[in-house]
Amino acid sequence: MEIIILGTSEATPTAKRSQLAMLLKYKNENILIDCGEGTQRQFKIAKLNPLKITRIFISHWHGDHVLGLPGLLQTLALNNYSKVLKIYGPKGTKRFVKLLLRTFIFRERIKTEIHEIIKDSKIIDEKDFYIEAYKMQHFTPCLAYRFVEKDIRKIDINFIKKIGLKPGPLLGKLQQGKSIMFKGKKIKAKQATKIKKGKKVAFIIDTLFNKNCFKVAKDADLLISESTFLESEHGDKAKERGHLTAKQAATIAKKSTVKKLILTHLSQRYSKNPKVILEEAKKIFKHAEIAEDFMEIKL
Repeated sequence: MEIIILGTSEATPTAKRSQLAMLLKYKNENILIDCGEGTQRQFKIAKLNPLKITRIFISHWHGDHVLGLPGLLQTLALNNYSKVLKIYGPKGTKRFVKLLLRTFIFRERIKTEIHEIIKDSKIIDEKDFYIEAYKMQHFTPCLAYRFVEKDIRKIDINFIKKIGLKPGPLLGKLQQGKSIMFKGKKIKAKQATKIKKGKKVAFIIDTLFNKNCFKVAKDADLLISESTFLESEHGDKAKERGHLTAKQAATIAKKSTVKKLILTHLSQRYSKNPKVILEEAKKIFKHAEIAEDFMEIKL
């Protein structure tokens, strides 16, 4: 699993930070989370192929999170994107996509499948992973997302060699969690296998501090969270504009037993010294980092 952070700024891009966008790569999936202005260019700079995108998740429909979408859809169409692009978002997504396609003149169009999420739920359940969506509080319908890799049962090679069991159907049954009979003895799956825990990644994008933040972040290996303001200087402004502070993001990470926290969606007022955001967060949660455009995180 790999996450490439393509944009890290808030409503206004800066010379060093593009508007918010992130790409999660997992096996055959290339999942784009938000698509701020300039996302196409970020793909080019990062040498990523947009034709490999399989799904797009929209946190909410404020412009700084979706202004890159029309251009991306046009590029996919002009380059003969052959898949059905699955787009997920909060209440209103179907209407907004429809309006977007009517606003611009597209020479070609791709096939899309729009999923509108109206309640906290598991929205995708595949063989190797599932994704959950949780409502956030941001003065407009807004979602946070939780990507969970499913646990894998792996054969304990040393145990198998010790009892003399060769590759075949019996190994397959053990890997499915079933007991088997071998040489007149019952072998339980827990004796012959080990569970490899799947990775969990949480994305909290634009919200007031709320209880669902802890649900989406629970036990995550990686939490990527907005931290638009400093609590110490602009706590009131954060509340007024529906955003988290660095202190609040760190509190969520600590109480949710997160392993690593990445702070993003930074206000341009800290563009000259983003370290102040990190310093505030690290007072509460030491395993924190500031997101940078083109940062790559492998799990």
